[in-house]
Amino acid sequence: MTEATSDVDGAVDNAEETQSDSESGTGRMGDLEQEGDIAADFLEELLDIADLDGDIDMDVEGDRAAVSVVGGDLDSLVGQDGEVLEALQELTRLAVYRETGQRSRLMLDIAGHRAARREELIALAERTVKEVQESGEPVKLDPMNPFERKVVHDAVAAAGLRSESEGEEPNRQVVVHRS
Repeated sequence: MTEATSDVDGAVDNAEETQSDSESGTGRMGDLEQEGDIAADFLEELLDIADLDGDIDMDVEGDRAAVSVVGGDLDSLVGQDGEVLEALQELTRLAVYRETGQRSRLMLDIAGHRAARREELIALAERTVKEVQESGEPVKLDPMNPFERKVVHDAVAAAGLRSESEGEEPNRQVVVHRS
């Protein structure tokens, strides 16, 4: 058997296990809770090394683990425009991958930065939807990271309009169209 065939067979076996676990209702939720626990341990260690105070909250939102670090002076972990937060999220996802062998879609928030940004983006999407409805012309928004684009796409879809992403990272933009 070739290595590629073996990899495909392994992926199929994993998919079947995941499907049967999710059918039982505990597998996927348990996996997400495990991701949250691993992420929390990683972040606790990071806070200790950096000598920062913070409390870690874990949750499952939709189909992903969500971990928040709150309290203390955590602005240095957010950085300008959330750049440090993005990097820490990737490092946390790598820590989860190292332990589980599975790619994680874990969402990290520090000091409420993402929650506040989500609210700003929803308001932007609502204004843009109104503009597109009034003018009938597509509107192209400033470049955004994947998290930001997802929030805007969801808000636009909820309003009954269509949106798409254009361009290459890091200059990828959302364009809002009439349906």
